[in-house]
Amino acid sequence: MEKRKLGFWEIWNMSFGFLGIQMGFALQNANASRILQIFGADVHELSWFWIIAPLMGLIVQPIIGHYSDNTWSRFGRRKPYFLVGALLASVGLILMPQADIFIAFLPALWVGAGMLMIMDASFNIAMEPFRALVADNLRTDQRTLGFSVQTALIGFGAVIGSWLPYVLTNWLDIPNTAPDGVVPPNLIWSFIIGAGVLVATILVTIFTTKEYSPQELDGFEAEGESGIIPMKEAKLSDIFTDFRKMPETMRQLSWVQFFSWFGLFGMWVFTTPAIAHHLYGLPIDDTKSQTYQDAGDWVGVLFGVYNLVSALFAFCLPYIAFKIGRKLTHSISLVIGGVSLISIYFMPDQNWAILPMIGVGIAWASILAMPYAILAGSIAPRKMGVYMGIFNFFIVIPQIINALIGGPIVKYFYNGDAIYAIITSGVSFIIAAILVVKVKDVDDLKSKSEIL
Repeated sequence: MEKRKLGFWEIWNMSFGFLGIQMGFALQNANASRILQIFGADVHELSWFWIIAPLMGLIVQPIIGHYSDNTWSRFGRRKPYFLVGALLASVGLILMPQADIFIAFLPALWVGAGMLMIMDASFNIAMEPFRALVADNLRTDQRTLGFSVQTALIGFGAVIGSWLPYVLTNWLDIPNTAPDGVVPPNLIWSFIIGAGVLVATILVTIFTTKEYSPQELDGFEAEGESGIIPMKEAKLSDIFTDFRKMPETMRQLSWVQFFSWFGLFGMWVFTTPAIAHHLYGLPIDDTKSQTYQDAGDWVGVLFGVYNLVSALFAFCLPYIAFKIGRKLTHSISLVIGGVSLISIYFMPDQNWAILPMIGVGIAWASILAMPYAILAGSIAPRKMGVYMGIFNFFIVIPQIINALIGGPIVKYFYNGDAIYAIITSGVSFIIAAILVVKVKDVDDLKSKSEIL
């Protein structure tokens, strides 16, 4: 018994919900630091607030992966998690920039951090089953294409989310300033729009994508194993057993992921203060001026650039991987991204910062596709969800470490100058590129026609 070969638009619709998820995620990445600073957070405290994101991933994704592996209802296997995650994330998106409305009960900074936690937990509830769905529904010879299409949609969604505040201000004249302690209207409306798009795109995937039934999945074989474990036989404690028995490929990829995501986290947290102070020439303690708000909007544009490049480059990844292999493709992409991040230090002004974002986009596309395409070939179908969740450990642990040490490093070693945190992120990418060499790609043992 063999899985049906899916057409391009079937693969597109299957991952379409990721466009909305990443739009919300991009709004968070580009603007959460800025919002928290508006509510009173200091620059060296930002990484401590951002620790919420990886902590939620560490807790939520393996649990969701375990239960989605062992759940079947009339709504499907993975679909119920998409919908619940999208609805909860939309609540967080709407309320985070409006946290000041709760000031009679709690400080706005606390409420904003709480909404950030809700958003991150909810994004994780939705994202992990999406990764598993691609591996569930696609044959080995379509997985690189499947994860590349998913990466493209992630890129398009992130472009919309990153550019939206800038567009609302410069095209629709929605103000990007507000009284002290209040988030500007352009951000509030961006987050509301992002919430609506998130729910709408998830519904597209739910209504257009068919999941294999347990009986059908039981007929598929991989690595000598088949099917899924019936719910009554599965225990949550199995996650720890699965962790100890993770495939060799996953162990090798864990170090690549560690340094990749350590670098990404530093970039997301510190780009706004780095650009504002290093390229706009603002004092380190300036977080409220009109120029700082302009810098924040420009960072959204820069993030949109790297996500647009990522979306376009994703379509090239299957061809490049076919020609030179997935490992070399990933390694080269990471080097390009690392050198690009370091080069921001040498840019003469904020407009030139667009150039490094092209290289960051190449690395981001590869990070979102290549590790998952390599990993999927080493996992049995009945464990796809839980191992995709466990794989997330190696994404969130480096972010937690960076969250704990990043702020103090910026404050005490970099004298508050966040541009050096961006350079550190670039070095981290290059280390990840070197470690890719040690990874065993199981599909390398198969013909090139199976890889593509």
